[in-house]
Order: sequence, then C-alpha cells, then structure tokens
Amino acid sequence: MARTRALLTLGLLLASPLLMGGTTFRADFNQRLLATHNAERAAIGVPPLAWNAALAADARVWANQLAATGRFEHSPDEAGKDPQGENLWAGTPRAYSPEAMVKLWLAEKRDYRPGIFPANSRSGDVESVGHYTQVIWRNSREVGCATAVGKEEEFLVCRYSEAGNVIGQRPA
Repeated sequence: MARTRALLTLGLLLASPLLMGGTTFRADFNQRLLATHNAERAAIGVPPLAWNAALAADARVWANQLAATGRFEHSPDEAGKDPQGENLWAGTPRAYSPEAMVKLWLAEKRDYRPGIFPANSRSGDVESVGHYTQVIWRNSREVGCATAVGKEEEFLVCRYSEAGNVIGQRPA
C-alpha cells in the first residue's frame, strides 16, 4: 500500500509540469493575443489596439469555415459592410501559444521597410510583410480574434478595424 501510494505520488510529481502546462499554456488566450499585438505597436510608437467582441465574432465565423473546409484563404469582403483587415495563421492544433501565433506575423518585420504601402518590403514582395503591416497599421484601432480546429490544423483568424494595408497610406 505504501509502495503504491509512493508510486502514485511520484507519478503526479513527474506529470505536474505537463498538467500545469495543459491548464496555463493557453490561459487568457485573447488577452495574450492582444498584448502581443500591442507590445509591437508600442515598440514602434503606434497606439494600442482595443479588443472588439464583434470583430472576434466575425473572426470566429471565418475560423469555423476554414476548419470545416480545411482551406487556408482570406474571407471575401461583404458587400455594404466596411472592410475589415484580416490576418490568418494555421498550425498543429493546440501546439502553439497565442504569442507564438502572432510572432509568426511579427517575424515579417525583418523584410519590412517604412514607407508608403505597398512599397514596404525590402524584397519587393508585399506578401512578405502584409501580416506585419496589418498588425502595426496606425489607423487600425480594434482587433478581435478566434480559433477553430479542423481535421489536421488549427486556424487563427484576427480581424482589424479599420482595415490596414491601404494602398497609398503609411502603415506606421
């Protein structure tokens, strides 16, 4: 009996880091997404974004669509509705922290150069900086994000208002 209790205790002690990670790895998910966005914006002197539940609801609809179809594509603009900016991410389900998801977009900063959009890429390929420029877009004031898990991938959709990546404007 004592040996069994000791083995169970040892097992719990060994498993506790995994159990803790399982409960805190993605805790406060939305706040952490927002904080990661705002840390980069603060670093370059752009005002912070506020969380917007309506944008998050729109993001959830599209994330669910991506999960259901397995397709990785931007949503179409809705007629008669102000356009929303949109960043997409996909990866192994529940394997990434919210910070890691956003930092994939922030990594595009290495190819970013200040200037008028779309001439913001050192390589000349605006797609290599488009997620980053949306994150830092000065006129964007709100963000809402959602995830959904499909058969093979988890999808993150972040929606922004006002939309960024507007031709002829400066991102930051």
